[in-house]
Amino acid sequence: MKTADHTSDQGVIFETKALNVFYGEFRAVRDIDLQVRANEITALIGPSGCGKSTVLRTLNRMNDLIPNARVEGVVRYNGEDLYDPDVDPVEVRRRIGMVFQKPNPFPKTIYENVAFGPRIARLDGDLDVIVEESLRKAALWDEVKDKLHEPALALSGGQQQRLCIARAIATSPDVVLMDEPASALDPIATLRIEELMLELKQDYTIVVVTHNMQQAARVSDRTAFFSVEVGDGGRRTGKLVEFDLTERIFTSPSQKETEDYITGRFG
Repeated sequence: MKTADHTSDQGVIFETKALNVFYGEFRAVRDIDLQVRANEITALIGPSGCGKSTVLRTLNRMNDLIPNARVEGVVRYNGEDLYDPDVDPVEVRRRIGMVFQKPNPFPKTIYENVAFGPRIARLDGDLDVIVEESLRKAALWDEVKDKLHEPALALSGGQQQRLCIARAIATSPDVVLMDEPASALDPIATLRIEELMLELKQDYTIVVVTHNMQQAARVSDRTAFFSVEVGDGGRRTGKLVEFDLTERIFTSPSQKETEDYITGRFG
């Protein structure tokens, strides 16, 4: 796989064209055209069931792990077809890290959580250095440096989520995907995660799914608003309504559906 070239095609890291995702016969999202640029935070917002997380999971082939999931259309990563048969999905997930909604540290020590990915990937370098640098980037080092060999599950929820971010960046990814990374956290821990995202975008491209519109407005450079089409039998299919600079989405959206959602008249 090609590594990120931030000068190519105006720094486009991901491009989807006519992206459709099916679970069996059910179409979860329809015809998604999206571009994600390097060293930006791209937020995916919209009501529950509109396919935000489904789209996010196509960007590192996590949908491959779901029985009966099928992806149609184009997903390019640095200009390369992410779903080409010759592309190794394990390598994809090393390059494109993921942080989930609920903090999910392994039942191991803090050190072993961060060291796990580099060990599996057989990365070059001193593990102690990788662990420390990852924890520093995740703004956690000062809080845990004296207890690296204590259980990760003894940390607070906010600390656990920052540990999961450290674990995601320990394998030197280009991109970090975040699926509702602060929804299980209190407001203070949420603020820490948001501050951390703004710091991390200097080194990584970030795509974040969030229900929190204020969070999207605070941290993201571009925002994609998804909505739902209800078909025969009440089946709900996600669609992309509008994708633009975040400031424009929140102050002068081009679609009435977006404006209604932003102002609370919808969803």
